[in-house]
Amino acid sequence: MSVVAFERKQNTGEWSERELGTILATLSAATAPGTGREWETGVTEKGDVQFYLLSPLPDQACELCVSRIGGRYILEDGSGRLLFEHRNLDLVALHAKAAVPSTSWLMVRVITLWIAIRSATDEKLDSMLLEGEELFVQFVPQLVAFA
Repeated sequence: MSVVAFERKQNTGEWSERELGTILATLSAATAPGTGREWETGVTEKGDVQFYLLSPLPDQACELCVSRIGGRYILEDGSGRLLFEHRNLDLVALHAKAAVPSTSWLMVRVITLWIAIRSATDEKLDSMLLEGEELFVQFVPQLVAFA
């Protein structure tokens, strides 16, 4: 009797705990509470699982997507452009970590505020120095007269 080996269909409906743990551990800095980012999982119409990294509210646009199609993991950016694909989830997760912008929107706002405050302070300091220089120019001739 001959035995024909058929390819076993992989359970594609859910992420395994190990897979999800790998992705979340690698993207822990991106999904930290202070960033405002969230993550979600989903399934394509063909039953392939997907992991979405979402931007902060109110937009919650997809920043990254990791899909498992068959035995391959596909990493795409929020526009659907292919960034990386491989059979090793650890490699895909590392590429995902590198693809996430490291500066949070809150940090960008803090930096912008700091620059605005510093600019206003510099303007006031410049005007004070100019006034001091004008006073110096007015009083130097009088001081020379006393000398």
